[in-house]
Amino acid sequence: MTVELGQPAPEFTLPTAGGGEVSLSALKGRKVIVYFYPKADTPGCTTESCGFNDALPDFGGAGATVIGISKDPVAKLDRFAAKYGLKLILASDAECDVTERYGSWVEKSLYGRKYMGIDRSTFLIDEEGIVRGIWRKVKVAGHVEEVLKAARG
Repeated sequence: MTVELGQPAPEFTLPTAGGGEVSLSALKGRKVIVYFYPKADTPGCTTESCGFNDALPDFGGAGATVIGISKDPVAKLDRFAAKYGLKLILASDAECDVTERYGSWVEKSLYGRKYMGIDRSTFLIDEEGIVRGIWRKVKVAGHVEEVLKAARG
């Protein structure tokens, strides 16, 4: 399954760092930035998450909520958030159901070995739950700024 521009974003409810949960439907009326990242506390994922976290006031000013999703268990997300002072929403998709519905669970290759993993990707969802921006195979440098510009419209 994959997500397309102009289509409704797949609904989800996931557990989050801090012992809560987040659902897309509960955020209706706000823009939502959903970014999928391979693994908490690894270099690229840390840089990306810290970038989104540092820009939270700007995203808030654009009326947007930021959610980072990985397959890490909640306990690991708690440690990740504490280590880097992350205030954004970090959600655990341990079974990769949501990741798969967004088309971000893909076959990867490392040194000739093929395996399934998370494609670093980001989605901008508008106040009505419609996908308005898609970034796949994200390169971390400059990405947060690009997403923020799109969120500001």
